[in-house]
Amino acid sequence: MGTQAGVGISHLRNVTQAAQEAVQKALTAANIEQPDFVFLFASLGYDQHKLVQTVRQATGNCPLAGCSGQGIIVQNETDESNFSIAVMAICSDEIRFTNRYAVGLKEDSTETGKTIASKLQSDLSDDTQAMFLFTDGMTVNFDRLKEGMESEFSRTLRGAKLPLPILGGAAGSDTEMRETFQYCNDQVFSDGVVGTLISGDCEIFWALNHGCIPIGYERKITRAEGNRIYEIDNQPVFDVLREYLSDEEIEAWDRTIVAFCFGLKAPSEAQDEFVIRYLPSKDEVAGSVTLQTEVVEGSSIWITRRDVEKITQGIDAIAQQVNAQLNDRPAKLIFQFDCYGRGKSVLGETQKQRLEQNLQQQVGATLPWIGLYTHGEIAPLQNKNSFHNYTLVLAAIY
Repeated sequence: MGTQAGVGISHLRNVTQAAQEAVQKALTAANIEQPDFVFLFASLGYDQHKLVQTVRQATGNCPLAGCSGQGIIVQNETDESNFSIAVMAICSDEIRFTNRYAVGLKEDSTETGKTIASKLQSDLSDDTQAMFLFTDGMTVNFDRLKEGMESEFSRTLRGAKLPLPILGGAAGSDTEMRETFQYCNDQVFSDGVVGTLISGDCEIFWALNHGCIPIGYERKITRAEGNRIYEIDNQPVFDVLREYLSDEEIEAWDRTIVAFCFGLKAPSEAQDEFVIRYLPSKDEVAGSVTLQTEVVEGSSIWITRRDVEKITQGIDAIAQQVNAQLNDRPAKLIFQFDCYGRGKSVLGETQKQRLEQNLQQQVGATLPWIGLYTHGEIAPLQNKNSFHNYTLVLAAIY
C-alpha cells in the first residue's frame, strides 16, 4: 500500500459543513475511506470544539493532531481569513504517527515538557525519526519546554548521540491575539502542547529561512529574567525601543510587532547571522518585553525588520535545500510552518500567493501539502532543537 495522503480545505461558515467538506476532499484526494491519522489546522472563526468533534466523527475517530492558526496553507492556496480549515488524511503501512498532549505551559513550561515526553516515552523506538510539536503561542517558554522534554528522553539518531529532531509551530490566534487552541484526538485546549512522533520506514528533511535584516547596530542585553528583557545597553528597554519606534507604534503593539522584532546571534555554523525573536507582549509598568524563549544577560541583540527581498531569496533557498536532501525523490508529505508576520500583513495578498506558488512549484506542485501561519516556528538548528520567529520551516517526509 505504501503511503496514501490527501489534503482538503473549506471556507464554509457553518462549522459542521466546513469540517465535513474538508474531510471529504482529503479522503477523495487520498483515495481512501478510512485514514490512520489526521492533521487539522484551522482559523478561529469556528467553534473549535465543534470543529474537532466533527472532523473526528467524519474520519472514524482516528487519531488527530493539530492546532489553530492565523491562517492555513495548502497546494495553490493560502488563506488568512477567519474561516479556513485544512485537513490532511493519511493511510500508511510505512509511517506511524503517535500523539499525546499536556497542559500548563504558563505555570511551568519545564514541567509540561517533562509530562509530554513521559507520555511519549513508551512509543519511542529505533525507527522514530522526529516529532511534530504544536504548542500554545501565547504562553510557551520554548527553551524551558525543550529542557523538560529532552531531560525525559534522549536517543541515538543515525549513529550519533543527538536530540530527537522537533519540528512544528506555535498555534496562531486572531488579530486581537486573545488565545490559541491545540488539538489532540477529542481534546481541545489552550496553554498546552501536542507532540506527535513520526516513526517507521521513512526519512524527514527540513529547511528554514527568515526574512529579516538589522536596522541598528549590535547591542547587549544587560538585564533580563527568564524570558523578559528589562534593559539593553544599561538603558530601560522602552528607552531603547523609542530610538526606533514612536509612542504611537509602541501603543499599537500588536500591529507594530508584525514588522518589528529582535535578532539574536545565531550559531557560527548557521547559514544566517541571526535567529529572530518575536515580542508577544510588553509590560510598561514593569518596564519589560517578553520573548517566547529564555534570555541570557550579556547576549548580543539587534533590532530587525522584515525585508521583502530577503524573504523572496529565502523561498528559493528553502526549495533548493529540501530538493537536495530529497535527491530528486518525490516527498510523500509536506508540512509548512510559516510565521503570520510573513503573510499578507507584510507582503500583501498578491505577492504572498506568488511566493507560495513559487515554493510549491519548485518542491512539488502535486504533493500532499498542508501548513499554517504560526506564532513561532520550531526546527533544529545545528543539531539543536530551536525556536524561531518570522521564519518559514518546510518539512518533507519521504
